Amino acid sequence: MKQQTRFYVSRKNPLTWIAAALSLASIVLQILALCLGEGAVISTVNIWFQKVLPMAVSLGFALQLVLEGETRFYRTSKPIFWACVYFGQAALDLHLHGGYALFGYMRYVVMCWILYLLLYLIYRLTITGKIPVSYPLLFTLLVPLAILIYDLAMAGCTIPVWYRLVKISNIAMAGSAVVAVLAMRPFTDGAYHPTWGDRKDGRLIRTLSPMNIVAGYIMPTRNDACNSIQTTFEISKVERYIRQKRAEGMESFGLTHVLLAAYVRCIAKYPGVNRFFSGQRVYQRDDDVQFTMTIKKDMRTDGEETTIKLHLKPTDTTKEVYEKLNALIDEVKNTPLDSSFDHVAALLASMPRLLLKFVVWFLKTLDYFGLLPTFLTDLSPFHGTVIFTSMGSLGIPPIVHHLYNFGNLPVFVAFGRKYRKVELDLQGKPVTRRYVDFVMNTDERIVDGFYYATVMKYFEKLLREPEQLDLPPEEVLRDIP
Repeated sequence: MKQQTRFYVSRKNPLTWIAAALSLASIVLQILALCLGEGAVISTVNIWFQKVLPMAVSLGFALQLVLEGETRFYRTSKPIFWACVYFGQAALDLHLHGGYALFGYMRYVVMCWILYLLLYLIYRLTITGKIPVSYPLLFTLLVPLAILIYDLAMAGCTIPVWYRLVKISNIAMAGSAVVAVLAMRPFTDGAYHPTWGDRKDGRLIRTLSPMNIVAGYIMPTRNDACNSIQTTFEISKVERYIRQKRAEGMESFGLTHVLLAAYVRCIAKYPGVNRFFSGQRVYQRDDDVQFTMTIKKDMRTDGEETTIKLHLKPTDTTKEVYEKLNALIDEVKNTPLDSSFDHVAALLASMPRLLLKFVVWFLKTLDYFGLLPTFLTDLSPFHGTVIFTSMGSLGIPPIVHHLYNFGNLPVFVAFGRKYRKVELDLQGKPVTRRYVDFVMNTDERIVDGFYYATVMKYFEKLLREPEQLDLPPEEVLRDIP
C-alpha cells in the first residue's frame, strides 16, 4: 500500500508552542481591543464576525496544535477555513488603507478572496498528503502576513489604539499559522498514518468500486446486507492438538482458542475480513483485531453475563491468543464488579424511555460521523472485528444470529457442540470422526461472497493443520488503500 506523506507537529518542538502562544496572544489582543474602545463602535451583528469568529479560530488552532498535532494534525482544517473567512470579510472593511490603494478597492477585495481560497486549498491538500512538501503552503501564508504587516505600517499612528491592537492580533493569528508550518515534519517511519476521512477506529478504504459504494446506500442497515454461511468442520486433528497443548501446560486450552487463532490467521492472509461498514463507508482496522464475546460468570440459568473485548494482532500465535484471552476472562470472572460496559448499560437503562430513545439516536448519529468517544467504542460489544458465541458449552447446535445495526461489527460466528459420526474411509472401513457445526453471519458490504468463501476454505485448511498456528505468519498482507 503506497504511503502518502503525512505531517505532524511535535510537542518537543519549541516552534509548536510558539505557534500556540501566538494564537492565544491573538485572543488576548482582541479582548484588549474591546476593553479599550472597540466595544463602543462595533455593532451587535458584526461582533460575531469581528470578535467571536477570530477568537474561536485562534483557540481551536492552539488546541489542535497541542492536543492532536502529534497524531491527528490532519483531523480538521476548520480553523484555517474560518480564518480565511474572517480575513476575507476584513478585506471589505473600509478602514483598510494603503493595501487596496495600489489596485483599487474592489480589485483588492477580489485579490484577497482569491488568495484566501488558494491558501485554504493548499493547506487542505498539504495536511492530507496530496502535496508532499510544506514549502508551497509556507510561501502562500507569507503573502497575507506581509499584507497585514504592510497595512499596519501604512496606518501608523493615525488609527485608534484599539484598532491597532486588532491589526496586531490579526498579525499574531497569521504568524501562528506560519510558525506552525515551520514546525511541521513528515512521518518517516514508513507506517500508515491517519488522514482526512479516516476514523479513530479505522482507515477509510478509498479504492472501492462504484458498485461497492452504491451498495451501502441500497442496503443501509447491517441486517439488509446480512448473509449466513453454515458449514461443518471435521476436528479430529484439532482435538489431538488440544490434548497436546493441555499436556504442555495450557490447562484450559480448548476449541474456542483454536478457532479464534485460526480466524486471526485468516485476517493476516485476507485482511478484508477486518473491515467494517459505518456511515455509508468501508473502513479497515489494519493491525487491530477486536474480538468480542459474552461470557457467564457462573454456568447457571440465573448466572450473570458480561461482555469482554480482546485486542489481538494478525501476527498472534495460538499461545498468544490463549494467554491474552484467558487473562481477560480470569480478570472478569474474579472481580465482583461488572464490566465497564455493564455500568454504561445500567446507566442507560435507568433513563426514561423517551430520553433513552433520544440518547441512543444521538449515539448513532455520532457513530455515523465517527465522532463517538473512544472510551465508548472500546467498551461497546457492538464495535469490533468479530463476535464469537460458543453453543457447544451449552450443549446445543450453533445459533444463526443476526448482526447488530448499532455499531460496526461485521461478522458473528457461532459454533455448536462436538459430535461423532461413523463414516467409511477410503478402504471402506468404518471410522469414527468428530465434527462441529459452524455458522458465520456476515456483512456483505465489506467484501463479496467469493472473498468470504476463500476465507472459509483457508479457515478449514488451518483446522486440518492446526500446528501451523504455533508459528507467526510468514507474511501479513495489507488491505487495499
